[in-house]
Amino acid sequence: MGLEQLKEANEAVQVAEKKINPRYRLGYHIMAPANWINDPNGLVQFKGEYHAFYQHHPYSVNWGPMHWGHVKSKDLVHWEQLPVALMPGDPCDIEGCFSGSAVDNNGELNLIYTGHRFSDKEKTIPDQVQCRAFSKDGIHFEKDALNPVIPNHPDAGSGDFRDPKVWKHGGYWYLVAGTRQDKIGKVVLYKSPDLRHWAYQGVLAESDGAQGYMWECPDFYQLDGKYVLMFSPQGIEPSGDLCRNLYQTGYLVGDYDYKTNVFKHGGFTELDHGHDFYAVQSFEDIKGRRIVIGWMDMWESPMPEKEDGWAGALTLPRELHLSSDRKIRMTPVEELKQLREKELLHLKNERIDGNRMFANLTNDLLELKIEFDGVTSSAADFEIKLRVGKNEETVIRYDLKEEKLIIDRSKSGLAVAGFRRAAWSKSAQMKLHIYLDRSSIELFAGDGEVVMTSRIYPTEKNEGVQLFATDGFVKVTDIKAWKLDDIWRD
Repeated sequence: MGLEQLKEANEAVQVAEKKINPRYRLGYHIMAPANWINDPNGLVQFKGEYHAFYQHHPYSVNWGPMHWGHVKSKDLVHWEQLPVALMPGDPCDIEGCFSGSAVDNNGELNLIYTGHRFSDKEKTIPDQVQCRAFSKDGIHFEKDALNPVIPNHPDAGSGDFRDPKVWKHGGYWYLVAGTRQDKIGKVVLYKSPDLRHWAYQGVLAESDGAQGYMWECPDFYQLDGKYVLMFSPQGIEPSGDLCRNLYQTGYLVGDYDYKTNVFKHGGFTELDHGHDFYAVQSFEDIKGRRIVIGWMDMWESPMPEKEDGWAGALTLPRELHLSSDRKIRMTPVEELKQLREKELLHLKNERIDGNRMFANLTNDLLELKIEFDGVTSSAADFEIKLRVGKNEETVIRYDLKEEKLIIDRSKSGLAVAGFRRAAWSKSAQMKLHIYLDRSSIELFAGDGEVVMTSRIYPTEKNEGVQLFATDGFVKVTDIKAWKLDDIWRD
């Protein structure tokens, strides 16, 4: 990698950072210092620290030739910006260093990524390959002289062949990548003794024709006794409340045999039901937790922060578990409690009948936990209105009759209008856990049964949080709220 070119990329980000309008900058999420980011890459714990890389264009607020941005943390909460780790320019990645993953190989941090290039002069036919870079200090990387380490797509795929995810099992390294053939999305599997020489093992899973024409960002791992294939399919048609975004992220759960490469699984399940969640990636930390981070945006959505000199962010880290009915439960990692700077509210056994305004909850960085009784409450709907202004609000609504959880951003300022909705069964103890940042909301219902992630862009003064019950009352058993720390301003 050209050191001068890397230096230029980092200097471009530093110059752009000085021009940023901070109005929508997030307080406790991973962002680039400036300009464009999308997929999280290379999530790993290395030499006692957590590392997260991301797709990054250091020269523009728009998607462009992909570099790898980089942050690290000791606690998954406080992140340190690091220099750009990878940049395109070699014949194998001349058009971009696309998404991939990271592994610790005996004290050497290895990045396995997609080299993006085209096979025609018009640059319409992709010819994507898999590449390797490595580092002893986890900050400065050297590309492998053997690149590309997987120089051709498999016969079962096409030049759309990307996003390698690597793990070790039984003395060998394994890699899954996404591809497509005849409008059928697929995940293919490879095996290697050394991260440099890979042997094709076959198709791990593929679309049945209704599950999308391309499967991006695959991730394969064991969770609570089962195997999970997580991926981001493109081309699934909406059905009722499901798959309402342009592209989705979800998973298959089943049983896998390394000897036969047979993955027997159930149907596709969406992972997050909000407006802005894609390209999620997982890793296992030294505590044995399976943790995921996703891109907190969606392709082809307006991103008002572009006017301010930046675009895109990553979600909070979330821990995964598998329920008895083979559904993934996503919950915020325990370390996020460190963000709590001050308790603003704690009430018990409140009866909400009509409006209840909490004018002291005007912080843009807020954590809110609400428990209510869905059985004895008589209301038709229960609403939590956030970032309430004179003409603006972002609404979380629970429809007690239909037993549906809704996030409605039709009055959320500059954000795309509309709502997302998911089924959530009524019970006597219903829990909502909300993280509000300057331009995002992450909602966790119950013990992670339903999760919704959406970007918002309010323009009016924040007048607080409002609880509202329609046609009856709601018995709220507990309410807590905290002002959260701004990790970037500190």
